[in-house]
Amino acid sequence: MLGLFISSAIAQEATAAAPQQPNALMSMVPMIAVFVIFYFLMIRPQKKREEQKRQMVSALEKGTEVYTRSGMIGTIYGISDKVMTLEVEGGVKVKVLKSYIAGPTTDVFGKEEK
Repeated sequence: MLGLFISSAIAQEATAAAPQQPNALMSMVPMIAVFVIFYFLMIRPQKKREEQKRQMVSALEKGTEVYTRSGMIGTIYGISDKVMTLEVEGGVKVKVLKSYIAGPTTDVFGKEEK
């Protein structure tokens, strides 16, 4: 009879001591939260800036004075799909990729007084 009580007590301890498996979805929640935070703090603002820059470059027209990311200043002489030709001092013409145009010089120097 004593053996019956001991075996049931051992069985109860075994079921109580068995570790419970965490839910797979709950273990993914921190990673998903980090990705969502990363998206709203890094990726979304970057896309917004790129869209604004693309619109600014497409709005530029011939005769506008612009500056490049490398610091060169020139007047737009010609525009093609991916390249702008800038005329710098003395009639020198330089071809620059549109992606390297930083903006019009009025952004840096303000309105030009003539």
